[in-house]
Amino acid sequence: MKIGIGCDHNGFELKETIKSFVEELGHEVKDYGCYSIEAIDYPDVAFKVAEGVSNGEIERGILICGTGIGVCIAANKYPGIRAAMAHDVYSAERAQLSNDAQIITMGAKIIGPEVAKKVVAAYLNVKWQGGSQRKVDKIVEKEKQFLTGEGQQVIAGSCGC
Repeated sequence: MKIGIGCDHNGFELKETIKSFVEELGHEVKDYGCYSIEAIDYPDVAFKVAEGVSNGEIERGILICGTGIGVCIAANKYPGIRAAMAHDVYSAERAQLSNDAQIITMGAKIIGPEVAKKVVAAYLNVKWQGGSQRKVDKIVEKEKQFLTGEGQQVIAGSCGC
């Protein structure tokens, strides 16, 4: 599989470890950055990985920031993307098996390199088999409604109150 990987400065060291590990597993890796510990904004990298999945450049993605939360939120803003935070093997497997998540996210300040390797291996070793198709279809349908303007509603904090 072709796997995209990206991080912010907080995740740089873990990204480098995981990148080598994914290659050792026999996968091709596309590195979307960052490329040093110099501070960058995590949405920039998360959007690049999400776009790579969306346009078929990569099959799956791995994103890393300090907590895994920021990159998860950012990637999920990209249409058609299902990113899931995974800090344990079970969550990593379920991200793919139950949710057809194309991206997993991790926090470098939350998870160590050896556990991260196990999480990544678990995620990459399973394949979506339609397990919760009905639920995933509901998510996809709601997203389509918002993209076409059919599902527009007032979002908390944007009503001018």
